Amino acid sequence: MEATDERNHYTAKRKRDSNEDVDDSPAVANGGVDFSLLEEIEKSQNSVEVLDVKTLKKLVLSFERRLRDNIAARLKYPDQPEKFADSEIELHEEIEKLKILAGAPELYPDLVNLNTIPAILDLLTHDNTDIAIDVVGLLQDLTDEDVLDENDEPARILVDCLIENNVLESLLQNLLRLSETDPDEVAAVYSTLSTIENLIEVKPAVAEMVCERTKLLRWIIGKIKVREFDSNKQYASEILAILLQSSVANQKRLGQMNGVDVVLQAVAIYKSRDPKSLDEEEMVENLFDCLCCLLMPLENKERFLKAEGVELMIIIMNQKKLCYGSAIRALDFAMTNYPPACERFVDVMGLKTAFPAFMGKIPTTKNKKRSKEELEERLISLVASLFGGVLRGSRRERLLSKFVENEYEKIDRLMELYMRYSNRVKEESERLNDLELDDLEMDEDEKYNRKLESGLYSLQLIAVILGHLWTSEHPRIKARIELLLKQQKLTKTDVKNVLQEYHDNIGDLDGPDEKEKAQAKIQRFIASL
Repeated sequence: MEATDERNHYTAKRKRDSNEDVDDSPAVANGGVDFSLLEEIEKSQNSVEVLDVKTLKKLVLSFERRLRDNIAARLKYPDQPEKFADSEIELHEEIEKLKILAGAPELYPDLVNLNTIPAILDLLTHDNTDIAIDVVGLLQDLTDEDVLDENDEPARILVDCLIENNVLESLLQNLLRLSETDPDEVAAVYSTLSTIENLIEVKPAVAEMVCERTKLLRWIIGKIKVREFDSNKQYASEILAILLQSSVANQKRLGQMNGVDVVLQAVAIYKSRDPKSLDEEEMVENLFDCLCCLLMPLENKERFLKAEGVELMIIIMNQKKLCYGSAIRALDFAMTNYPPACERFVDVMGLKTAFPAFMGKIPTTKNKKRSKEELEERLISLVASLFGGVLRGSRRERLLSKFVENEYEKIDRLMELYMRYSNRVKEESERLNDLELDDLEMDEDEKYNRKLESGLYSLQLIAVILGHLWTSEHPRIKARIELLLKQQKLTKTDVKNVLQEYHDNIGDLDGPDEKEKAQAKIQRFIASL
């Protein structure tokens, strides 16, 4: 309280009363700026050593001298720590001094040329864990995203040198010996993961390298298996998502390591309870990102099915907790181009769970407007996958019956969505045409991608669902579709045009045979309409 009063006292003194005598001090004479003080500050700043190649060499020489002293002391007195303790303190201080180089990334090529990197990395296996932790901190600073952001070439040179000198293997070797109970070592775990992320940022190929050459995936799996939440578990989930998002090899590798089951067990904790903090919430989202990436290779879809992933996602949806939307996203990935998952979904009462959401009855727990739109798009994709994966028998009848019940409300909803996305795409097309009139050239691929971003893909999937319904040869379904089209002043030709554009742009990512089969199916819808 006294401190507060004192602060208020000084604050009050700063407000000069208009009746006060005018101070003739230099500061007041110069509009409140004391130039003598500025001169003193400038002099003190000039005394700081300029960071250039000469300074770099001095730092490196000093570091190498302290390193030699430490090696010599340890060799001479291997069983007498007190005899080499001072040399380790001095070595620690030299490593800390090297952190100043993060302020001059343009010197990284010179640092590499001085051949200091191998000596620095050797210290990651130093018998004193504190020294290894110092090096991890140094590497984190040197590779920091903010430092390297506008220094692409120096960053690449440094990272290439680190990789050539086995930084990944050394970091993991050190990581495996760090304790989860010592606060300094827990912080070093975080710094290690941060350094790996920084390396991937500069050189994306590191994402596969680190999984090929080290036991990082195995370590992350072990971390995710722990039920208790902590910041390093959160970061491990984030790193795993980064490793999986652009690498099919990593997705398959983790699948072979029972990764699908591990991630399912990790998210199962939240089937009936929400995360307790924003950090824990972020971790759960990371885990679902990992699951969705894992579900891209076919063999992992099979593992998901075997581990009863479909059932777990439906349970999560029924609980209507925070993970509701993430479960829908995972099901969308699992069921895309994989009929066994679609059949299992129907068998375990998934239709009863999914269609209320399709009708717009989405829980509002922390769902922002944008999230609701994303879920809507996922649900459209999920229903399209169901029609593509459940082709005959009683399952198909159960799916079609959903569009008949309650006076065709699902078809009404489908047409409502069709109109909304159609209008969005129309507005975007007009905007793109206006841009062309303003002499802003844009090729057809770019225009098509812009339309996809505005909702064209969802519109195409809705047209595909309409195609499935139309070819079901269900007279009342056909009559309802025609009635709704007429009410919206549309014809079957409008739907055919959407399908035709979709047909013409189907890619061959899954191979030429799959492309041909997909195009043939769309062509049947067009012919039928």
